[in-house]
Amino acid sequence: MKTIILGAGEVGATLAENLAEENHDVTIVDTNEVLLRPLQDRLDVRAVTGYASHPAILRQAGADDADLIIAVTQSDEVNMVACQIAYTLFHTPTKVARIRSSEYLAEPQLFHQEAIPIDMTISPEQLVTDYIKRLIQFPGALQVVDFAQDNIQVAGVQAYYGGALVGEPLSQLKKRLPNVNLRVTAIYRRDRPIELTDDTIIETDDEIYFVAARANVRRVISELRHADRRIKHVMLAGGGHIGERLAKALERTCQVKVIESSARRARKLSYNLDNAITLQGDAANESLLREENIDHVDVFCAITNDDEANILSAMLAKRLGARKVMSLINRLAYVDLVQSSGNQIDIAISPKQSTISALLAHVRRGDVVRVHALRRGAAEVMELVVHGEQDSSRVVDRRIGDIQLPKGATFGGVIRGRSKLLTADDTVLGAGDHVIVFIADKQATPGVERLFQVGARHV
Repeated sequence: MKTIILGAGEVGATLAENLAEENHDVTIVDTNEVLLRPLQDRLDVRAVTGYASHPAILRQAGADDADLIIAVTQSDEVNMVACQIAYTLFHTPTKVARIRSSEYLAEPQLFHQEAIPIDMTISPEQLVTDYIKRLIQFPGALQVVDFAQDNIQVAGVQAYYGGALVGEPLSQLKKRLPNVNLRVTAIYRRDRPIELTDDTIIETDDEIYFVAARANVRRVISELRHADRRIKHVMLAGGGHIGERLAKALERTCQVKVIESSARRARKLSYNLDNAITLQGDAANESLLREENIDHVDVFCAITNDDEANILSAMLAKRLGARKVMSLINRLAYVDLVQSSGNQIDIAISPKQSTISALLAHVRRGDVVRVHALRRGAAEVMELVVHGEQDSSRVVDRRIGDIQLPKGATFGGVIRGRSKLLTADDTVLGAGDHVIVFIADKQATPGVERLFQVGARHV
């Protein structure tokens, strides 16, 4: 696939790196040559310096025969104009744009072929809001991602000492939950995936990923660790776009407090929020946190634009007694550092990885419905559609237990209809089925894509 990425910021650069590693034909455009030079030196990508919305620059980048344009510059307007020009002048088949402003997103009729021809809009703020909301809805989970129109979920959980299944083989999970259709897709032990069999013993601190229907996810989590009580008290450090959206999403079901440093922004929040309490102050102020009963807070979430402030306030909240702390962190180097620093911060949230997950489905070969990056981008899980007939497909009319996936990939299950999840090895695949595949080693991704392409049987 020939892809043009407009914008060499953190998202654009990380996306270029991901695609280059998978041998895609990638060109990246930015006005800042300083950002482009190291990408061109380090990766097998073309770099073009210039304004992303200028026709001449798009033509120079190869828009005449590009399959996909992804506009992720810092400007919503540049992203929209670039997609319009790509459609009008170059007839680019697929156009994706990052749109930050809620003023644009509130008018969905803007984005279609007769208006602004964008095939998919991505709002980083909304993606992060949805991600955090899922973590709050499922206490104890490290990560929860949706498939099958949000009816099926893949969840990651860390097994705690004292959990019902810790010290037991995997086969016990099915015995304890006989009426629950689920499949364990990966176990990471000391940061490495281990081979799975029914006899694999679950150990304390194992990171376990499984597939189950949304309604059953909590039951599975409770078998792997002591069931966390329902989250009632939430404190948000930062009342920006993410903070306001998250407060609105939670204020009907939780007691929410928002700490915002800007007096002007705090006043605006107090008008916009119905039940949440807005406080003007510094979230890293120990006295303020104690006054607001930080030791009774179920989740403290630091979501300002400042990585260092988020990390420090989250660590302080944890020390003062908050049950679980999350921190929004843009720099991947900080994410790795925080995740390995003795669990002072329970969950580090990378908006960049959320954005890239939303984009991946458009750059995968074959009919890919949804892709989510996991474990800070080291792994991913895909939902693919089965096409073809027995003589044109390597998977149709075959049992999933007989299909040889590339090393590093595991079947998570088959989705039949809107929400029926089938996980048994004797499930026979048919055209129209959706398949969930967990990929612990991303080098296996091209092989998985080829396996599900029509005609691949004869390759």
